[in-house]
Amino acid sequence: MSANANIVIIGCGISGIAAARRLTEAGFQRVRVLEATARGGGRIKTGRLGDNIVEIGANWIHGPSEGNPVFCLARQYGLLDPEALTPENQAMDVGGHPPWVPNVFSSSGRKLNAEDLHPGLEMFFELMHESSEFHSQGGEPFASVGGFVRSEVKQRAAEMWKDMDANTRSLQLCAISSMLKAECCVNGTHSLDEVGLGAFGLYKTLPGLDCTFPGGYEGLIKKLMSELPSGSVAYNWPVRCVHWNNTEKRETPVTVECDDGEKITADHVIVTVPLGYLKKHHSTLFHPPLPLHKLHSVQRLGFGTNNKIFVEFDSAWWDADCEVIYLLWEDEDAMVDQVPDVQRSWIKKLFGFTVLKPTERYGHVLCGWIAGHESEHMETLSEQDVTHAVTQLIRRFTGNPTITPRRVLRSQWFHDPWTCGSYSYPGKGCSVQDLENMMEPLPAEGSQSQPLQVLFAGEATHPCYYSTVHGAVLSGWREADRLISHYSSISPSQSAKSKL
Repeated sequence: MSANANIVIIGCGISGIAAARRLTEAGFQRVRVLEATARGGGRIKTGRLGDNIVEIGANWIHGPSEGNPVFCLARQYGLLDPEALTPENQAMDVGGHPPWVPNVFSSSGRKLNAEDLHPGLEMFFELMHESSEFHSQGGEPFASVGGFVRSEVKQRAAEMWKDMDANTRSLQLCAISSMLKAECCVNGTHSLDEVGLGAFGLYKTLPGLDCTFPGGYEGLIKKLMSELPSGSVAYNWPVRCVHWNNTEKRETPVTVECDDGEKITADHVIVTVPLGYLKKHHSTLFHPPLPLHKLHSVQRLGFGTNNKIFVEFDSAWWDADCEVIYLLWEDEDAMVDQVPDVQRSWIKKLFGFTVLKPTERYGHVLCGWIAGHESEHMETLSEQDVTHAVTQLIRRFTGNPTITPRRVLRSQWFHDPWTCGSYSYPGKGCSVQDLENMMEPLPAEGSQSQPLQVLFAGEATHPCYYSTVHGAVLSGWREADRLISHYSSISPSQSAKSKL
């Protein structure tokens, strides 16, 4: 029976690929992947900046250790540097915050001593940790992480920093603003005021010091796809609507209507489109519409934009051991993570840069990070405008008027019509129930219709690894396993009856 089951997977991102591989390995012979664009990989996208390989999309393996399927696959295919494979690297548990060596520059053109900002940074990380504890206790004091952090900093600063001189204290608060912006990038949100405090702690980290793919993340996609039966992926094949619960056609309960008008019948459809696309198109993508509880969860979950601006230089203006550069605006002691005038001062949302290492491989390349509406505005500007803004920013913060980037490259995830942003986060009012609703198949359990007509995978459907590549892979496997176990539970006599 499983060999005859007709399965359509919508989306050839890594969750769709993971599901397709799992199903074909289990003996399903009629598995077809429909991809709207000309390439596989989705939000895994490797590009080039001059001679350098850079990641336009997914950047790291977060928590490269035995429990991470992306790490295990990358190791199996020989795609990682030797140091990423060491037991020491796998055992290092950084709780999602790699211990990067920082350089800090201020808007008055000074290089600051990172130790001088220790009180502010320590308080900030403490509060982020406390923010993640509410999900297990309930009764959170604020709706959002931003509300909680700002309120607590004010109270604690008044008490703990009362003997600090005004300038030092102001600097600590400006450092917290910079960290709030960095945290917007981590969460893929416009502001921490949009991240739900109650659900913030649902995200789980894995041990291991984050690592990258020397040959590019897309190398993993190529390896995985080479193991799919040839011809199983159709490119440039957008889907207009999934017609499910076709009661009059019990033998093929689902019809996938494509943009070109073609209709493909299926027993099961696995939808792996990004949450950003689902939020925008759910009303036309499903007929009948999504059940209300599922729709409300799609709306409550957050999906924001986090973009990168790669900048290459002839020589380094940062320290040789530096791994991250923070930019501290000295007029931001009000603990802000958004700018008042997006069009005029969008660049202020860029919290800083990570340094591409090792230097022998990349030369002198930085990756700037910017999230939210400011990031979405940045996408609409010309490359020349972006280069000018970044150049002025760096000259101002270093106090060196001659620094000139060799070349610049930026990502534009918000205006990509098939993703509409970067990745998911738990919005205000979100709970574990919303993540469970996201992965619930249609029709709902207990329905009289044929079960498992429409299944859902992708990073936004993973209950604790949302926003990650490993979450996407695990969700693809989960839905494939759901179908595998469904068919292995059907006895031969039942399958004979269903043929009559």
